[in-house]
Amino acid sequence: MSDSPSADASSVQLLTDRVAVIETVDAIFDTCDAKDWAANQALFADKVTVDFTSLAGGEPAEVTAAQLVDGWRAGLHAKKQSFHLVGHHRVTLDGDTAEVHAKGYAHNLLAAELGGGMWEVWGNYAFTLTRTPGGWKATAMTFTAQHTRGDEAVRTHLLP
Repeated sequence: MSDSPSADASSVQLLTDRVAVIETVDAIFDTCDAKDWAANQALFADKVTVDFTSLAGGEPAEVTAAQLVDGWRAGLHAKKQSFHLVGHHRVTLDGDTAEVHAKGYAHNLLAAELGGGMWEVWGNYAFTLTRTPGGWKATAMTFTAQHTRGDEAVRTHLLP
């Protein structure tokens, strides 16, 4: 135990920030799977740099949180179940900025009336978060796929 109250307070703040950052990252996936799109969007800053090129090609892009979540809403529609699992969080804190690297898994299952089928992916996430008056918000998100399995048409399926 430290004899310095300020050192103790600093340690507590670091632990508090680390927990809050991890909870924010986890909530991104929990709200996505629950299809709670308003809560999901609230976890992001107004502008977000995203890189999903390992899955979809293209280039990394800066989008609004609304654009990002609207894309997820379309891709993870009511007839497609999703399950995301993220773990092994490695957090680096620097004042009001945090970097999080984590392992990720996602499972998508298309409803039987749409042909059924499943698709899975394993990979690595990298997030940048910024402390705001409303809590930690994600400002950047990268997913690097390591392995996929299943029907790619399930991943890309959209409702008419």
